[in-house]
Amino acid sequence: MDFDLSDDQRALQDAAAALLDSLASTENVRGTAGKEEAYDTALWSAMVEQGWTGIELAEDEGGLGFGTVEAAVLAEQVGRHVAPAPFIENLLAAGVLANAGGHDKLVERLVSGDAIACVAWRPDVPVPYAPVADVAVAMREEEVLLVELQPGDIAREPAMDLTRPLGWLRLDGRSAEAIGGAAEAVNFLDRGATLYAAALLGEAARALEMATEYAKERVQFGKPIGSFQAVKHRCADMLVDVEGMRSTAYWAAWALGADDSEASLAASTAKTWCSDAARRVMASALQVHGGIGFTWEHDLHLFLKRSQLDQSMFGDGAYHRERLGTLLRESLEPTPPVC
Repeated sequence: MDFDLSDDQRALQDAAAALLDSLASTENVRGTAGKEEAYDTALWSAMVEQGWTGIELAEDEGGLGFGTVEAAVLAEQVGRHVAPAPFIENLLAAGVLANAGGHDKLVERLVSGDAIACVAWRPDVPVPYAPVADVAVAMREEEVLLVELQPGDIAREPAMDLTRPLGWLRLDGRSAEAIGGAAEAVNFLDRGATLYAAALLGEAARALEMATEYAKERVQFGKPIGSFQAVKHRCADMLVDVEGMRSTAYWAAWALGADDSEASLAASTAKTWCSDAARRVMASALQVHGGIGFTWEHDLHLFLKRSQLDQSMFGDGAYHRERLGTLLRESLEPTPPVC
């Protein structure tokens, strides 16, 4: 069986990388963060124009008619460039609302970029883009809620990740519409975990590249530090982690797109591995860079801080290990005899 991306998926990957190389360079990202802008409007307009926000929706719903693997391809590139735009948030919200039905105008606004969404799976994790969102899609126990917001309702909190605004989405006292039950909540969790796993993959892959590039250039004792065994081992371990992230993230994306019976297992496996591996990769990249890696002036910090929150979005490694245990235990429970 061929697990590689298809030619069309690789073409999408290349086109996304080219767009983000142009509009989401680290210089541009730093410029957006330095001005404390909610997101880069030029970048966001380009994403919308390319149809990214509706990539999973059917063509008659205003989308491109692709699947979850293609969405993961884009999410990986967004993570790789720490792109300051609410791509994953609008994509997740539009998908939930399209499946719920009865919200065609709101879906159209999300796909067109006219409205900004934030998404939350639990109240104790800060929510990206909540301070500027027009709508929130959130989980509460075994249901999915739609919450109408006004930009400015939620205060922007000080955060180490300066590439996107963060705020606390408190549901108490807010009018909320239930748009899904237990099954929809599971799907929302699976899709969120998978797309953020793909974003973590992009962040970690770029951190690995930065570390290996630096190891070739930095000279100590007359030799590039990449020639030292300790640094070689660090980089080798990072590569193993990144390739494991790639395998699990795209397995989860495929399973969700194919409506496979193990989709939840795949999503939790991906988020467990990607959350834990991203933390290891970022730590090793800092070590390889030495003192310069600990300064805000170095681009590695953009990826480190973005990664720290993404590791918790839609469940960290500890949460998904526990969920995996529950799912596996349930799958092994004996079927009662038919009498």
